[in-house]
Amino acid sequence: MQGRLKHMPVLSMARLKSGLFWRTFFLLSVLTTLSMTAWIGLISVVQREPQAQQIAAQVISVVTITHAALTHSAPELRKELLFELVSNEGIRVLPLEPDDRVDPPPGNWLMPDIAALVKDRLGEDTRFSSRVNGVAGFWVSFKIDDDEYWLMLERERIRGLTGIQWVGWASLVSLISLLGAAIISSLINLPLARLTAAARAIAKGKQPDLLPEKGPIEIIEANRSFNQMVGDLRQVESDRAVILAGISHDLRTPLTRLQLEVEMAHLSDEARDGIQSDIAQMDAIIGQFLDYAKPTEASSFINVDISTLLGDSAREATRLPDVKITTDIAPDVHVMGNATDLQRVINNLIENARRYGKTEGSELSEIDIACRVKGTHGARRVLIEVQDHGPGVPDAQIEQLLKPFTRMDTARGQANGAGLGLAIVDRVLLRHGAELHVSNRVGGGLLIRFALPAA
Repeated sequence: MQGRLKHMPVLSMARLKSGLFWRTFFLLSVLTTLSMTAWIGLISVVQREPQAQQIAAQVISVVTITHAALTHSAPELRKELLFELVSNEGIRVLPLEPDDRVDPPPGNWLMPDIAALVKDRLGEDTRFSSRVNGVAGFWVSFKIDDDEYWLMLERERIRGLTGIQWVGWASLVSLISLLGAAIISSLINLPLARLTAAARAIAKGKQPDLLPEKGPIEIIEANRSFNQMVGDLRQVESDRAVILAGISHDLRTPLTRLQLEVEMAHLSDEARDGIQSDIAQMDAIIGQFLDYAKPTEASSFINVDISTLLGDSAREATRLPDVKITTDIAPDVHVMGNATDLQRVINNLIENARRYGKTEGSELSEIDIACRVKGTHGARRVLIEVQDHGPGVPDAQIEQLLKPFTRMDTARGQANGAGLGLAIVDRVLLRHGAELHVSNRVGGGLLIRFALPAA
């Protein structure tokens, strides 16, 4: 169960963050941006006219009062009045001369509306400027009889938010909104992240902590179901251990007793050899079932010298009279795994090639074993190949080789066993994070290749 769970399409944390988290963050950011844009547009539309009317009323009031004060004051008191206006009100009044250097009106987004309202009250010949003779301010022209004057107001009277200020406020609001979106996205995705981490822990053969059953009803139900599944898996593992122990004891004990009885019985050599062969075959089949069902715990993985493991298996196999092995094994190559299970994988592959990979026209099985390291330090993989020079397998039947209880008798010769050899290999490699590839070798024979993470 754990071996299969390890290869379920479980999202990694990096993939989760690059998927659901950023999708939620993006959607919230777009929603915030659209809302802020609509808000700014609404403020512009709703406040534009009242703000323009307020500023225009101030300008008209100041110009009217100044006009009245200058008109009705005694000539000898006008200089003192003008000084008073400059000192206390920031208002300067100067004669309008034909040769004055006049700049365009202030580039304020309310200026067109202000100008229209002021001209409607003071006359169409009213002029506006942002700078007169090099002096910056808000300049408005008016007449006293036939004489024209400039009246300068402080620029702050019509100064709204500048472009830089708008950008600053918009940036601040956007930053706060993005931080809020990130926090909300994290809170939304936190239960899923916990569920993903727990599922990956199970896939690695670990026992995760129970997920908290709190929060929204959907999260409670999902976590409760997951916790129930974890409990069921633990029970399944416990039951399987008991069953495996029972099979080993209850089946092999009678076989051992039967073997002893055969040895003591008065049988012909031919009959005794036949019965002993059948007993050995039954014992091998039981061993295959146990190997296939036996779990591989990730906690049992250690640093394994795969070079030595391959070399030892090759030397053991060459003792058989019908095997010839050629090796190309890189020295001092290490992987993380269970040494016993990896040894079983290599032995099963060699035995499979020995049985079914006889070179055409001979009783000899020529087997090539290669091991090399590929990739950089961050992603190094150990590539192992085992190939024979036999008849191979029809391409349409290659996928069937890895299925349990499958025996390609027609393609690979007659088989003795339950058809679990390559299924065991595939199952063990899956638990080690490797993937098995089976193909026909160029020139005849079967090529089996798999890659393990380097230690």
